[in-house]
Amino acid sequence: MGSATSSMAAKFAFFPPDPPSYSIYVDVSTGKMRMSDVVHQREDVDVLKLSTKRGNEIVAMYVKNPSASMTVLYSHGNAADLGQMYHIFTELSLHLGVNLMGYDYSGYGQSSGKASEQDTYADVEAAYKCLEETYGVKEEDIILYGQSVGSGPTLELAIRLPRLRAVILHSPILSGLRVMYPVKRTFWFDIYKNIDKIPLVNCPVLVIHGTEDEVVDFSHGKQLWELCKEKYEPLWLKGGNHCNLELYPEYLKHLRKFITAVEKLPRLQFESGEISEQSENSSSATEQKSRASTDYREKSRLSIGQREKSRPSTDNREKSRTSTDKREKSRRSMDRSGKARNSTDQSERARNSFDRLGDMVRSVGLCNVDCLKQTALEA
Repeated sequence: MGSATSSMAAKFAFFPPDPPSYSIYVDVSTGKMRMSDVVHQREDVDVLKLSTKRGNEIVAMYVKNPSASMTVLYSHGNAADLGQMYHIFTELSLHLGVNLMGYDYSGYGQSSGKASEQDTYADVEAAYKCLEETYGVKEEDIILYGQSVGSGPTLELAIRLPRLRAVILHSPILSGLRVMYPVKRTFWFDIYKNIDKIPLVNCPVLVIHGTEDEVVDFSHGKQLWELCKEKYEPLWLKGGNHCNLELYPEYLKHLRKFITAVEKLPRLQFESGEISEQSENSSSATEQKSRASTDYREKSRLSIGQREKSRPSTDNREKSRTSTDKREKSRRSMDRSGKARNSTDQSERARNSFDRLGDMVRSVGLCNVDCLKQTALEA
């Protein structure tokens, strides 16, 4: 029973376009790798082949934005490949002001191998390593974006990156089995156990889901958001289904708001296994060191007399209260920073970008099995 159910879940999860929507060739004049069947080749897009630790070679694309401070690593849905996502990725990079890397899972597009849960984990890890090693992107400047089934590799990577800037989940799943059956517990043979991983993510999380999603019920996104440690204002698109959320003007607007907010968050330093906010100037850094020194002397003094025993527990409560206050202030500042924008020019640019992105989304079934059922039947 377990093996059969796992197989059914895998069939839901992996539905690569057949045949692939693109092929790869080398441009003789530049020596750069290119995708065929792309109408407008762009110089700001790198096409790469990456080796994974499971022995597959996957195709990735990196869109450069010279004004970007953040980089989005995008794991797409189960019925798309990079040929279909190419123009959407370039538009998102432009209008969100980010660098963006997308990749095809093993067995998708021109990537070798066959898709499986463990292969997709190796695939996203290879894409992340490429960002670090080839492009010099730091962990704290990366936002992971998972769409539909892509929420699986996204959360698997997120729980292993303690300095990650943020996570975006677009029509995410609680787990593969829960898409088909409303089970109340996690079984060993289930795939993409996002419900168990989301509480382990320490960075801000944005969840986007359509209320009329016919493939992954809206309850999946809602429950994942409720389980987040660092919740950001979710985007519940009324009437939205599994494949058309990019058509809503609120989609791009809310993404921009979120990215602007997380850009303004203080960077985190990790020293001796502990997290501390990076000092903005030398005087505050000196003050922190002085306070640490004073605390150390105070702890030494406490060990001398028994009459001081009650003070450590008081200090702990105070530290806990201070930590809670800091988290609350950080959360409020994120909300405030997201509200502080809008001009006539920006509104006009946003309106144009919605139209262009909407046209692209209409031209390709983006993300789910149902999107390509008709295409498959015709083929």
